[in-house]
Amino acid sequence: MARRIAAGAAYGGGSIGLLGAAAAGVLLAEVQLAKRQVGGGIAPVPPSADGRYGVAFAGPAEPLRFGLLGDSTAAGQGVRRAGQTPGALLASGLAAVSERPVDLRNVAQPGARSDDLERQVSLLLADPARTPDVCVIMIGANDVTHRMPATQSVRCLTTAVRRLRTAGAEVVVGTCPDLGTIEPVYQPLRWLARRASRQLAAAQTIGSVEQGGRTVSLGDLLGPEFEANPRELFGPDNYHPSAEGYATASMAVLPTLCAALGLWPESDHLDGARREDMLPVAKAASQAAVEAGTEVTGARAPWALLKHRRRRRLPTATEPHPHPHEEPQEAEGGSTRVEPRPGPGKDASPRHA
Repeated sequence: MARRIAAGAAYGGGSIGLLGAAAAGVLLAEVQLAKRQVGGGIAPVPPSADGRYGVAFAGPAEPLRFGLLGDSTAAGQGVRRAGQTPGALLASGLAAVSERPVDLRNVAQPGARSDDLERQVSLLLADPARTPDVCVIMIGANDVTHRMPATQSVRCLTTAVRRLRTAGAEVVVGTCPDLGTIEPVYQPLRWLARRASRQLAAAQTIGSVEQGGRTVSLGDLLGPEFEANPRELFGPDNYHPSAEGYATASMAVLPTLCAALGLWPESDHLDGARREDMLPVAKAASQAAVEAGTEVTGARAPWALLKHRRRRRLPTATEPHPHPHEEPQEAEGGSTRVEPRPGPGKDASPRHA
């Protein structure tokens, strides 16, 4: 199914439904019940984490430019401090491994679906002097909940990966999380949500790897660990991750992020004890969709490397320092956020969270 979805996205095929039409009537009552329960708490507006991390490593080398794209998970909705967001955690970890400062720019938008990636990529690439060295994309959950055709979803993602790769950026995609782990969702909707999420995640992997990106499965991370500890790993709205949840996901993404920049030890030897293998892309994608933190990287077509990298403990969460070309502005409530100075002809309004 993932192969069919990816092929439909690549060749302009029509929609491939993930769920049969006959199931719609059976699920309607459960969908309404889940909608009433999810979001019962208040998810705070994600704090701005843009800025420079690892300033202690300042030296002759230019800071690494790191871009983050996607939906509310990438934006860090559900936490109140910038240092608790995925962007801040990954930027701090990347700075510690590379021993270089890292400039983070997060253009993710809460509620975004894959068709918003075109706008987000354009924002990142608007200034050729600030083209990212590496980008992380986290997208897919809203595509499933809003029933976006899977072929359209994957087509938008692969286009975004291709544009970023063409601009010279390395790309890591955190694939669609497992929506079957959301606590208020009951059977059979839970099973169907899990199936749809995993199929989309596998199709995202195929499309991204074929465009030169790498993927990390987030499905299982937001699976058994979140299911076993919902009060710890879900935020107050029972939907978005908590600070602990974001830290868990970031620890899985960081090794692949570092490997994409050549900062992680690479070996031609595949560790059988860690279930690493070289498989056809579709099979690697299918396996990755159901196992936490699994990386898929393209090899010689149609083969891909399936890796299970050891997770690295994240450094202590830090707050961002302003970029040299940016100035802090006092936000409502007394907190400080960083806004870029608009260039000639650019919109001077602040980025909406």
